Amino acid sequence: MRGYHVGGRSIMWGRQSYRWSPMDFEANAKDGIAIDWPVRYNEIAPWYDYVETFAGISGQVENLPQLPDSKFLPPMELNCVEKVLKDSMFEKFKRTLTIGRVAHVTSPIGDSPDRGTCQYRNLCIRGCPYGAYFSSNASTLPAAERTGNMTLRPNSIVYELIYDDQKKKATGVKVMDAETGEQIEYYARVIFLCASTMGSTFIMMNSTSDRFPNGFGNDSGELGCNIMDHHLGVGASGQYDGFEDNYYYGRRPNGFYIPRYRNLGKEKRDYLRGFGYQGGGSRQSWSRMIAEMSIGASLKEEVTQPGPWRLGMGGFGEVLPAHDNRVTLNTEKKDKHGLPTLTFDTEFKANDYNMRKDMASDAAEMLDAAGFKNISTYDDPGGLGLGIHEMGTARMGKDPKTSVLNKWNQVHACKNVFVTDGSFMTSAACQNPSLTYMAFTARAVDYAVSEIKKQNL
Repeated sequence: MRGYHVGGRSIMWGRQSYRWSPMDFEANAKDGIAIDWPVRYNEIAPWYDYVETFAGISGQVENLPQLPDSKFLPPMELNCVEKVLKDSMFEKFKRTLTIGRVAHVTSPIGDSPDRGTCQYRNLCIRGCPYGAYFSSNASTLPAAERTGNMTLRPNSIVYELIYDDQKKKATGVKVMDAETGEQIEYYARVIFLCASTMGSTFIMMNSTSDRFPNGFGNDSGELGCNIMDHHLGVGASGQYDGFEDNYYYGRRPNGFYIPRYRNLGKEKRDYLRGFGYQGGGSRQSWSRMIAEMSIGASLKEEVTQPGPWRLGMGGFGEVLPAHDNRVTLNTEKKDKHGLPTLTFDTEFKANDYNMRKDMASDAAEMLDAAGFKNISTYDDPGGLGLGIHEMGTARMGKDPKTSVLNKWNQVHACKNVFVTDGSFMTSAACQNPSLTYMAFTARAVDYAVSEIKKQNL
């Protein structure tokens, strides 16, 4: 589960944890897309180190410039058909397949009393009693509790920032109890919004005043705009004949990852940026026989035998920031708590659809080259948001006229408010973004503490 400072929610996540590369922070400037990031990789790298040490990232060193290595715990293993694909891809295409980089403890981590190692039960969705699965329950909340400075208030909906026109600062937040409807105000010297991309954006949009008539910190008019996600639902799968005498032990809570390889160096496709793949290989189980018409002894005998090996891979493609992909506050349609709702106006662009052609055909080509049979491709674009990697809406930038936040995640127009979830993202890359959110959050907190000590906040 993810932990948030204000207005938070708890959701399952796949723990896939990848660093951005130097080219990801430079891409907007290079391509002339949207605005430039106000930071570069070297500024964030120490904070990747910091959060990786705390979270525990299992993975394999690959020395790829487009996917910098993390501070890794021991990697999980690829299975036999995944190794076939890995070897074939490198030999025939010079492309890399690696085990997923996952926030999951595979060996003892530091002196943490809350984290045990993975038992490979494949019951992550129930919550991990060993603490191997990086979550707020196992990691951040116990750490916060040990400081003696945490007050945990469940069932709380933060719906508005309180702004003091005379002090020119935010002084607190308004909270509604989701069960009783009670409204409470909390006051603080510094406020961090980390309520998820759309949660933080809702709070800011719903926080209007004489100073901010169009939403908190929205002098640029960019609040709610530039929604990004990763487009997915495209890839291929196939069957591998062989390895009938191979199975696998335990249940690996992870898959493989194929890092971006398109539009690197001098290659120029008919789209900007690139994509990666996530996938896995396995032997089919008894469930393949659910539609089987036979009965009796022959059926019982068949279901005791594992089926053929299959492998599938799905792409995650970068979506470019666009001002007209946006969300607005709907004050006429209220939710069950009587609060305004959000209305989305988003679409995939030509760049995304051009990229998807390669995402499907490349997957099939790599499977075919590795000797897989009965290969099928799929492409169901769905819509923005289905990747569950929502980004943008309160982007950071150098110029207050074109961005909401500065390089330290501070609201340009109100320096004691920080926004550290996906809202701040200026572009999307194609990697899972949670590790980057965590690195920027840790950096912003460190900066806020420093500024408080200097009496600047």
